[in-house]
Amino acid sequence: MSRGGARPYDVLMSALSDVEERTGNDLVCGERTPAPWESAVQATCECLSSAGTLDNLERRQAEDRLGETVYARFPVHTRSALTVAHSLMDREIFTEEELRAKMKEVRARLEAV
Repeated sequence: MSRGGARPYDVLMSALSDVEERTGNDLVCGERTPAPWESAVQATCECLSSAGTLDNLERRQAEDRLGETVYARFPVHTRSALTVAHSLMDREIFTEEELRAKMKEVRARLEAV
């Protein structure tokens, strides 16, 4: 990982304004049905792992490390997506600028609906 995996990426931290900040220490998820985007993230992670791009064990370890440090203010269920994006940028699969542009494109598409 080129950035050492410890520093937050600005593009990911800017997403905090889009989600409700975590204020408590309670990590209990309770009984709930995952949102469609959560299922899509899990499927993407499985594909990345099977392709050898991002091993599931490495991702889970990064999620534990980054989720309780760099991205601790984000809701638990959001951390998987943040960790995957963070890890892929560390591996130089895409850049912050590319992710920022894609996020802008997706937001525009969602606002048009």
